[in-house]
Amino acid sequence: MMGGDYAPLEAVKGIQLYNAQKDKDTHLVLVGDQELILKHLNEQGLDPASFTIVHASQVIDMHEHPTKALKEKQNSSIAIGFHLLASGKIDAFISAGNTGAMMVGALFSVKAIEGVQRPTIGAYLPRENGKLGWLLDVGINSDCKPENLLQFGILGSLFVQHVWNVEKPRVALLNIGEEEGKGNILTQAAYPLLKASEEINFIGNLEGRDIFVDKADVIVCEGFTGNVILKLSESIYDITVRRNIKDEYFDKFHFEQYGGVPVLGVNKPVIIGHGISFGPAFMNMIVMAEKMIATDLLGKIKESFGAKAVQTPE
Repeated sequence: MMGGDYAPLEAVKGIQLYNAQKDKDTHLVLVGDQELILKHLNEQGLDPASFTIVHASQVIDMHEHPTKALKEKQNSSIAIGFHLLASGKIDAFISAGNTGAMMVGALFSVKAIEGVQRPTIGAYLPRENGKLGWLLDVGINSDCKPENLLQFGILGSLFVQHVWNVEKPRVALLNIGEEEGKGNILTQAAYPLLKASEEINFIGNLEGRDIFVDKADVIVCEGFTGNVILKLSESIYDITVRRNIKDEYFDKFHFEQYGGVPVLGVNKPVIIGHGISFGPAFMNMIVMAEKMIATDLLGKIKESFGAKAVQTPE
């Protein structure tokens, strides 16, 4: 509840929006400053008795060093949240707080799924035809090996298949040309691994001009490039707002519509939100966590990475 620039008020507003459309038997556990949480729940007309409130006396600032902060602030909302998740007292953990602390917490508390070399996070790509694409990695793995990109393709494909209900998702490798053999050392080495994998529906290379066209459902790249694309995409909506451009397509670049993104490759559902998340984003993060649990996405990932076909060369 304490994560994000406008916490905990916007988190409470997100809960209010979620409750208005809630049709599932989901119980929310609110971790943070109890006094502040109670204050905002009452002001928004929400019954505190409907929730479990776990008090956290500390907050990890957005600019603190993740590992150091988690170690020194054991009573922070993020540290307590991961303890609850690891001990099975909650089924999913959501926060718009320090991204680094969320990643470190996920890796050290619930840990990576066996066989997954590097967990990853993705980004939503709006397409002109109304569909969404999924780009990964977008920042937590700036430098990658070819086998990492293969695993990103498998993780992204499983997410799109089971959470978005896309049968046989098309997986593409982001590159500077469509022809096989194009690109830098990383993409040249990753291409044959993706092509040979029976776990994904690999369709080849995809150029930057086709990112927002419905040519692939999952686009794979290393985190440096992915983060540049993510931030560029976010700027499109900001530009349209500043220039007072009203367009249904460009409105889809507003992250509020999607909320946070799941950390793919760890043993339990962890959703990371944008630091400037408002109520709608928090609502959508709760919905995303519900979908991950309802579809048993993590069970599907564990099953896939237990198969021989996923084993990558040393």
